[in-house]
Amino acid sequence: MLGTLIGAAAVEALSASGYQSMAPTGQWYGRTFVGERRGSKRLALTFDDGPNDPHTLRLLEVLAKHDVRGTFFLIGRYVDKRPDIAREIAAAAHVIGNHTYAHPNLIFASARQVRAQISGCERALSEAVGEHSRLFRPPFGGRRPATLRVARSLGLQPVMWNVSGLDWKGRSADYVERRVVKQIRGGDVILLHDGGHMGMGADRSQTVIATDRLIARYKGEEFEFVTVPEMMAETVLSC
Repeated sequence: MLGTLIGAAAVEALSASGYQSMAPTGQWYGRTFVGERRGSKRLALTFDDGPNDPHTLRLLEVLAKHDVRGTFFLIGRYVDKRPDIAREIAAAAHVIGNHTYAHPNLIFASARQVRAQISGCERALSEAVGEHSRLFRPPFGGRRPATLRVARSLGLQPVMWNVSGLDWKGRSADYVERRVVKQIRGGDVILLHDGGHMGMGADRSQTVIATDRLIARYKGEEFEFVTVPEMMAETVLSC
């Protein structure tokens, strides 16, 4: 009986640790930024897996129309392919962060591999746009303590999210909008995608539409859209 209980506890612990390694808001394996105090009137739009032709550029048009700045976590190998799009993001005064070079799940990566992925992306970003933010988002949200240690040793700040539209699954704009609206409480970091990690050219037209609608909706409710660094700075000041 005791052995059964110990075995069950071990399985539960492994399950919990596995969940925490992928859970966006989990903090077991080290602090990551997931938003500011709930109930604030500020939101941060973040976009992963670009640059992507043509949807990153279409998204930039939507953000410009609403005079909103977002935070883009770019994949290094796509930056190497389309540095011109990365430069368009930077020229529009959006924040650019590191999303690794090839988008692997880092919970399966050694410290050396993690360092190579992050450094490869840093090189691509620096060559394309020059100075950029010190933000890092692990692909799929996957991280272990060693993952975050390597990122911080390279001077990067890990950023996750607490609201997701699941748009990477190819959902309709209606679905993405409804899902985000159900989760918004204020002070949120919203995860959307302007690209896809499987290859350049992912169809993110529905994300572009949903983003347009979400900005109009929440501006109408007197929310302010800010970048992640802006939200982080205010969070530090209020502590």
